[in-house]
Amino acid sequence: MSSEHRFLKACRREPVDCTPVWMMRQAGRYLEEYRELRAKHSFLEMCRTPELAAEVTVQPLRRFELDAAIIFADILLPLPAMGIDLEFAKGEGPVIGNPVRTADDVAALTPIEPERDVPFLSEAIRMVRRELADRVPLIGFSGAPFTLASYIIEGGGSRNFVDTKTLMYGRPEVWHAFLDKVTEVVIAYLKYQIEAGAQALQLFDSWVGILSPRDYEEYVLPYSTRVFEGIGHSVPTIHFGTDTTTLLELMKQAGGDVIGLDWRVELSQAWELLGHDVAVQGNLDPIVLYADQTVIEERVKRVLDSAGGRPGHIFNLGHGILPTVPVENAGFMIDAVHRLSGCPKE
Repeated sequence: MSSEHRFLKACRREPVDCTPVWMMRQAGRYLEEYRELRAKHSFLEMCRTPELAAEVTVQPLRRFELDAAIIFADILLPLPAMGIDLEFAKGEGPVIGNPVRTADDVAALTPIEPERDVPFLSEAIRMVRRELADRVPLIGFSGAPFTLASYIIEGGGSRNFVDTKTLMYGRPEVWHAFLDKVTEVVIAYLKYQIEAGAQALQLFDSWVGILSPRDYEEYVLPYSTRVFEGIGHSVPTIHFGTDTTTLLELMKQAGGDVIGLDWRVELSQAWELLGHDVAVQGNLDPIVLYADQTVIEERVKRVLDSAGGRPGHIFNLGHGILPTVPVENAGFMIDAVHRLSGCPKE
């Protein structure tokens, strides 16, 4: 594995020839070639078939000069092995048939054995590594304990997280027993991806922004910390959440070589708050990609100016790319990041 990729160097806050860029959900529905495959296969079938997952992972790399690939998977893939009834309902997203809300529900959950329960993920990672031939690094990922627990408790997506917070506040002993189990699953799932060849990892705590700093410290911080301690330091780690402006210092305390920033905070201000002993990733508003390309260029420049050329910035959207974004605008953004940050011409 080359450690000289600009993405990996930026994770380590080393100087790079220009700013690396990749996009969350870059392997997905905004690409016509993805939609063609999706018309023939269910989402879970694509995740669980190594050849399909590998193909989807590399599709954006054939179009764009991205600086990293991210394995095509889903944060909920470990759940069935725990005893969770998971399906992806058409038009509804993930639906969980047996939400966890009592001590008995928690006791019934089982640990996972990745070699037995998610072998397709390891094979997909190996296939992608072979195809990429070390052209760019491959990122693996998992949901963070809080976000996974919230999905399981709510039975799917939620607006107010009433069931999650009710359990957290009303039955803290059940909450902590549950998070203990989920944390061990996340650690096993991520270590398995490292063993398979993932060269960096991202922990998605997409829903943690619903919490106050005090609640984060009590109900989340110990478990996210355990994840980062449990997976060690063999590959760079990215800690990402949304609506987390008030939580950034606590997220840094939990761990991660890189802290992901959404568009609700100025990058320079967030970096000052975090301290410059950590790298940052972000933070263009995904909706900017619907704008005219002159606006896209202006907003890309604004993010780069906010980073100030300091080592340790990875350009990304503040959340995943949306399915209806014009493909040419995604490509323009990637090219603009490289051009405006001084990438050497081929």
